[in-house]
Amino acid sequence: MGKKIKANKVINGTFGSVWVNGEKWQDIEALELKVTLEYEDVTMPEDLATHKKLIGWTGEGSMTVKRVYSRGSRLLAAATKAGQIPDITIVTKLADPDSYGTERTTVSEVTFNEFLLSAFEQKTLGKEELSFNFAEFDLLESIAA
Repeated sequence: MGKKIKANKVINGTFGSVWVNGEKWQDIEALELKVTLEYEDVTMPEDLATHKKLIGWTGEGSMTVKRVYSRGSRLLAAATKAGQIPDITIVTKLADPDSYGTERTTVSEVTFNEFLLSAFEQKTLGKEELSFNFAEFDLLESIAA
């Protein structure tokens, strides 16, 4: 049986930070970065199994920000109207002081899929969901078991 994990070592997302093009976004509520692996099926003679060959990957992410600023439109509107894709890099840090360490990641060649021009609902705090893809990533720090 492995080492028992103490509850206080589970990472608390409250200690997560995000920088977009070097600017710290203080209104971040949630973030997810993931890499989806793409495989091609490979069959071998005299073998009934279907094997897999890695042929690529896709980077996807999403951020939820509180509607304090016009984040998406401020970052993307002018470039979109000009037919340009801005050069965007995102750096993340998750550093719960009670955990076993820190996670830091950077993703670049970020392309956002959509942005919000305007939205509101009576008696509701505003949020903006920003989904995106990325073509490069680096795991700068990770927490070892």
